[in-house]
Amino acid sequence: MNTDKLSDRLAAVANYLPHGCRMADIGSDHAYLPCHMVKKGAVRFAIAGEVAEGPFQSAMKQVQLEGLTDRIVVRKGDGLEVIEPGEVDCITVAGMGGTLIASILESGKDKLGEVTKLILQPNVGAMAIRRWLSANDWKLTSETILKEDGKIYEVLVADKGESKYTEAEVLFGPYLLKDRNEAFQEKWELEKQNWQRILSQLEQAEQNEATDEKRLELEKKIKMAEEVLS
Repeated sequence: MNTDKLSDRLAAVANYLPHGCRMADIGSDHAYLPCHMVKKGAVRFAIAGEVAEGPFQSAMKQVQLEGLTDRIVVRKGDGLEVIEPGEVDCITVAGMGGTLIASILESGKDKLGEVTKLILQPNVGAMAIRRWLSANDWKLTSETILKEDGKIYEVLVADKGESKYTEAEVLFGPYLLKDRNEAFQEKWELEKQNWQRILSQLEQAEQNEATDEKRLELEKKIKMAEEVLS
């Protein structure tokens, strides 16, 4: 991957960025996405945010190498700390766990006033993001699921607006449920098998209130997965 050709995962994120937007890419991985979008003329201005010194320096070097320091600013900070209110209208966060992404959004809520679009790519735990979006007046407008290099990724896109989702929609994704493509089927077949394995282990363990609760939760998820895979 380089700034001319993105990975399929990042290309899916890039596909949802509105033309001419001002973006912030949090956890920017060598600033590949901002560099790609600015070079294409698709983004006017970009912030690449990194929390650790090593990735921060890597992003700085990449932006300098591409000669894009006039349109891409690299900043070191935790999550949305790198953004000033009103500075950007789109935020991308890719390649982290869903719980961490939700935590970044929660901690930086005061920076989202003029942001109109969130494009989020969790490696795992998309449920946590859907819950956060629904609780904070963001509504999903699109979702993608894809497989690349043996791993399955989801991309969640949200605009401002009220939303309410069923348990199944929170778990599987309202848009992904409609399509149920090959990557979706593979992901949830594997998840179902994993839950069945854990359930089998729980049934062998000493029973108490905690194991009973976990068992019921797993049985419910397995049933939901069986329904969407049937």
